[in-house]
Amino acid sequence: MGEEKRRTSGASEQDAGKTPERPSKEASENWAGEMPREQSAPPARANVQKRAAERQALELKEASKRAFDGQAAVYDEEVCGSHARRLYPHVVEEVAACSPRRVLDLGCGTGALAELVLEALPGCELAGVDLSSAMLARARERLGDRAQLVEGDSEHLPFPDGFFDVAYCNDSFHHYPDPDRAAFEAWRVLRAGGLLVVGDCWLPGPARAVMNTFLPHGGEGDVHIYSETEMRAVLGTWFDEVSWRKAGSHGCLVTAGKAA
Repeated sequence: MGEEKRRTSGASEQDAGKTPERPSKEASENWAGEMPREQSAPPARANVQKRAAERQALELKEASKRAFDGQAAVYDEEVCGSHARRLYPHVVEEVAACSPRRVLDLGCGTGALAELVLEALPGCELAGVDLSSAMLARARERLGDRAQLVEGDSEHLPFPDGFFDVAYCNDSFHHYPDPDRAAFEAWRVLRAGGLLVVGDCWLPGPARAVMNTFLPHGGEGDVHIYSETEMRAVLGTWFDEVSWRKAGSHGCLVTAGKAA
């Protein structure tokens, strides 16, 4: 990076990208779900573009709902959930190391990972959010009253500011149409000094480029597989310390700390 001062920790997969500075307090309070652009499009054109983006985002979320509703009954045993399951030990280790009292599971699915977190942290308060009603039904069967489970959207969380000590997101981040908004929401609901843990898929550059070309057309709501540099940039807009490492051959684990 030359003389540039890095705000993130750990070695970068690609040193070409610079993590954006976190917006000012005023910018944070006025967050409207879109990152500022250097030049604004004419109002009429901008409105058309905004509506098109909103329609695409809604279509992707509906596709995710349909896909996960259809997979819910077999997700914990079949290949459709195998990648997520391989990441479970990595996520649990990072979450448990913080000894949090309040934990948020973003994209909680069937509750299998939440159950492991509750076993590792007896007495913690855990909430889970998921778009899929069928996945949540399975999670409620598994967890009972041990967790608060909400059908909702990780880009619009129904929780107050600074409520959780740790939030984690396993194998879901690549489904978010607006990853910047999702990163902000996670940052918002974490207390000062809180931690976000993200487990997700990862591929080397050439394979990732091919996959990203076809993902939006797969019909399951997948949006984008992120490089290390991209993930650092998205999370680094809000979080002060971002760490990235590989987790298995096709996975990564990212931690992002909110300033104390």
